[in-house]
Amino acid sequence: MTPEDFDKLQTLMSTRAGYRLRRERMQLAEHRLGPIARREGYANVEALLTNLWAHPVASLGWAVIEALLNPETWFRRDRTPFRVFERELLPALASARPSGQVRVWSAGCSTGQEAWSIAMAGLETGARIEVVATDLSHRAVEKARLGRYTGFEIQRGLTAKTMLRWFEPEEDQWRVKPDLARVVSFARANLLDEPVDDARHDVIFCRNVLTDMEPARRARVLDGLEQRLVDDGCLFLGADERLEGETVAFRPVSGRPGLYVKAPSSLRRAA
Repeated sequence: MTPEDFDKLQTLMSTRAGYRLRRERMQLAEHRLGPIARREGYANVEALLTNLWAHPVASLGWAVIEALLNPETWFRRDRTPFRVFERELLPALASARPSGQVRVWSAGCSTGQEAWSIAMAGLETGARIEVVATDLSHRAVEKARLGRYTGFEIQRGLTAKTMLRWFEPEEDQWRVKPDLARVVSFARANLLDEPVDDARHDVIFCRNVLTDMEPARRARVLDGLEQRLVDDGCLFLGADERLEGETVAFRPVSGRPGLYVKAPSSLRRAA
C-alpha cells in the first residue's frame, strides 16, 4: 500500500464513518484488506484500491471500511457497567415507567455480545426490557442477528451455567434461546446519520465506539445520542473514554466510571 493510498483511506474512513486511521496502522490496514482483495478478484490490495479510487462503488467502499473497523467485543465486557445496569438502573427505571418497560439501545453492537448481555441482565432481574442494537458493519449485524457463537466466544465472558441457561447447542455452535432472542432487534445504522425515527431510549450503551473518532464526528455522535436519550436516562461509554469539552450534553456520574447522565444545560435546552 502506498502512502497516497493510505491518505485516501484516511479520508474515506473519516467522511463515511467518522474514524481516524492512524499512520502507524498502515501495515494492519493492508493485512485486513488482503482478504477483500482476494474475494473481489484483485491481484493485491494496491490493485483493489486503485480500482476503488477510479470507480468508487459504494458496496466496495463499505466493504473496505468494514474491514478496517475494530470488531473486538465479548459478553459482559468490563463487568462493572453491566452490574450497575442490572442492580441499580434497571430497578429504578422500571419502577419509574408507567408500563414498567425499559428501552435500551446498544449503539455500536458489533457482533451482538453486548446486546445479548444487556438482554440477559434484564430477563434475569424480571424486568420488561426491549433492546435495539445497531452497528455500522453489515457483516457484524448479520452475525449478531443469527445469535450463533462458538463455545469459545460464549465462554469469553459468561460462565458455563449462564451459557446453558441462555443458549442451546446447534451443530458445532451455540444459538441464543427464543426467550432471549425475542427481546432484541438488530439493524445496520451509521451513528453519523440523522435518526430515521423519533424513538427515545432509557439507557444507551455506546461503549468503546468514540475513542478513534475525529473530534468533530464525536461531537456529532454525542449530539445524536443526547437526542435519543430520555431526560432521566443514562449513557454508558467505555471505561477509558472521556468527554473532553466537545460537548456539554452529558456529565459523568461520580463513582460510576463510564456512566453519564444529561447535563443541566442540556435539560434546559430541551425545556
